[in-house]
Formats: sequence, C-alpha cells, structure tokens
Amino acid sequence: MTKIEVNGAMLAYDDAGAGNPVVLLHAGIADRRMWRAQIDALSTRYRVLAVDLRGYGESELPPAPFAHHDDVAGLLDALGLPRAALVGCSFGGRVAVDTALAHPDRVSALALFGAPVSGNEWSEETEQLWEDLVGDVDPEDFAATAAGEVRFWVVGPTRRPEDVDPELIRFAEEMDQRALAAEQALSAVEVGELDPPAIDRFAELAVPVLVGTGTHDVADLRRLADRIAAEAPQGVRMPDVPDAAHLAPLERPEPINKALLDFLA
Repeated sequence: MTKIEVNGAMLAYDDAGAGNPVVLLHAGIADRRMWRAQIDALSTRYRVLAVDLRGYGESELPPAPFAHHDDVAGLLDALGLPRAALVGCSFGGRVAVDTALAHPDRVSALALFGAPVSGNEWSEETEQLWEDLVGDVDPEDFAATAAGEVRFWVVGPTRRPEDVDPELIRFAEEMDQRALAAEQALSAVEVGELDPPAIDRFAELAVPVLVGTGTHDVADLRRLADRIAAEAPQGVRMPDVPDAAHLAPLERPEPINKALLDFLA
C-alpha cells in the first residue's frame, strides 16, 4: 500500500504491474480490497492502481469540500499519468462515469459493473425489495446495517444467504462496516456532484465502454446497464455474470478478469 497527496487528501492505493494504467474504483459498500483478484490478473499486462476513494479504507477525509471524480483526475496528476482506463463497481462505477464526463481527456476506457450512475432514481420495485429484505435498521448499528446491506446487495434479492459462500458474506460485512463509518464521516463534508448528472449524458462518453452486472443483482441495475451500453457510442453489454450479485468482480473473478483482459486489449 502507498499513499499520495491528491487535492489536499492522502489517498491510499495499491500499485502493481507495468504498462498502460488501469484504475480500479471500489463499491460504496467496500474498499480497494474487493479488487484483489483483478490486481493479480490485470497486472500481468497493465499498471494497475486500486485506490481507496477519499474517506474510505485507508484514505483520509480532510474537512474541505471535494468531488470524487476530481480526486480520480487528481490521482492521475499526482502520478504523472495523462490518461487511464477506469474500472468501477457500483459506486465506483458511478465515480468512473462522472470522471469520464468531467475530465474526458483523462479517461481512455470505462468498464462498469452494477453502476448506479449520478442522477439515477431507484424504482418503486427496488424500494419495496429493500423494505422486504432489509427493513428498518438503526443507522448507528454498523454491524446490523452491514448485515442488511450485504443481504440486499451481495446475496441479492433472488438468492438466499445459504446459497452464497459464507466467507464472501463475512468479508463483505467487514468491508461494509468500515464503509458505513466512512459514509457517516462523509455526510459532514461537502461532496461535489456532477452537474448536470450522468443519467442523460451517456451519448457524451467518447471512449469504449464495457457494461456488466451479475445475474442476481437488482433489476434496476441490469436495465441501467442495458441503457448505458445502448446509448454510449462505443458501448458493449457483456452477458450477465452467472452466480453473482452486486459485487461480481469479487464473487466471480474469473469471467470478470477474462472480460476485462479482452476489453482492455
């Protein structure tokens, strides 16, 4: 792990391999550790940078206003990198798309897994699923909240917890408890949003875009993946990853790694 100053904050990242740079952006319920299998696979051909977004994992959270998409560009500045391919899962996918729209000259390609882009609104169907599967939990009880979020996102609405590797559930809950603490701290800081948001701007994405989801992810995100791939000029919709939900890169690394290596080549 290395730390570097980006826009006044010390960001933690892993740096492996050599070649064209690929930046991995983690889900909001996780941190950079979710990419461990991708680091191993991609670093055989590329320079891979797995970063903890500001406030998450081992990255700092100064009280000054900031925007995650500006931090991604700032990381490239700090490392002297003109452009990079961005790979994002969930919230990391949202940050990746925002970065490509805010700093289009800095992004060479996008790969998105289960990405709820800025401006996206959840359907009543998804809101009801959340109520049915998670319900009301005390937001101060990070363990209970993480268990509910992992049930919804990592297990997914179409599986039972016993259908999923218990070690995956344990690791996801551990990451999510740290992420919940990060989100609580972030709520006290002014976090800039992309304006206008990404939801109606996919046609502006002027780079190759790979979009995927897990078969057990929420239907809203599978439909959104279809839309991104259809509207981005160079969009490609990969088949849904079988036996995976929202954290497909962590749960099913083999098909994700193959898709990424094929796409980035």
